[in-house]
Amino acid sequence: MKNRFYKWGVFALCVFAPAVLSFMNAPSHITVWLAGDSTMADKAVKAYPETGWGMPFKAFFDSTVTVKNIAKNGRSTKSFIAEGLWASIADNLKPGDYVLIQFGHNDEVPTKATYIPEAGYTANLVRFVNETRAKGANPILITPVARRKFDKDGKVQGTHDVYAALVRKVAADMNVPMIDLDLEAQALIQKFGVEDSKMLFNYLTPGENPNYPDGKSDDTHFSELGARKVAEMVLADIKALKLDLANRIVISHLGIK
Repeated sequence: MKNRFYKWGVFALCVFAPAVLSFMNAPSHITVWLAGDSTMADKAVKAYPETGWGMPFKAFFDSTVTVKNIAKNGRSTKSFIAEGLWASIADNLKPGDYVLIQFGHNDEVPTKATYIPEAGYTANLVRFVNETRAKGANPILITPVARRKFDKDGKVQGTHDVYAALVRKVAADMNVPMIDLDLEAQALIQKFGVEDSKMLFNYLTPGENPNYPDGKSDDTHFSELGARKVAEMVLADIKALKLDLANRIVISHLGIK
């Protein structure tokens, strides 16, 4: 009888122990929060084909990740805080979460109510980083993504030079992982060229889409293609930075290493 129980115990250990160990070592569920403006935000159906890069981004993670896109059209760091959007992230952060932070389009324009001078912009980025880390979560700073602008010789022009530099400085000073969508998107736009780069943005001829019966020429907001390309940049950079989050990305079919 003892021998039979011993054999059963050995059998059970061999069969069930690996499953138990696998369960114990399984990665915990985390949330990736997106904080930003219209270039990142989810879009209403009436805005189609305008697409924020956060929309395709969320499709490339395994089941241990939930992506919550809190980015909103027209927001700056100032208005994101004032409207309680930042609090909706900071109050719900858990250890291991990530916060991707991309502002600048609306912070840098003096004629907008969302404008905030350089010192205030920097202070808000520092606040976002500190409050994220205080919860045991992981901030990732992102420069404002490039607009489509060419000079007369067909060379891409930067439109976020000052505020993108501020993001880079905060990232360096605080040792925060950073993704440079200003420079990377400029390179993508240059690669496509003056005419073909319109495919990356919300460019439509009159009558092409019922949401824009008079057509649209938008050098800031992305088409589905443009949003997908930018999302792929962000995913590739997360891998290049060797963040733990990279282990939860499922993008092998995109050819991103």
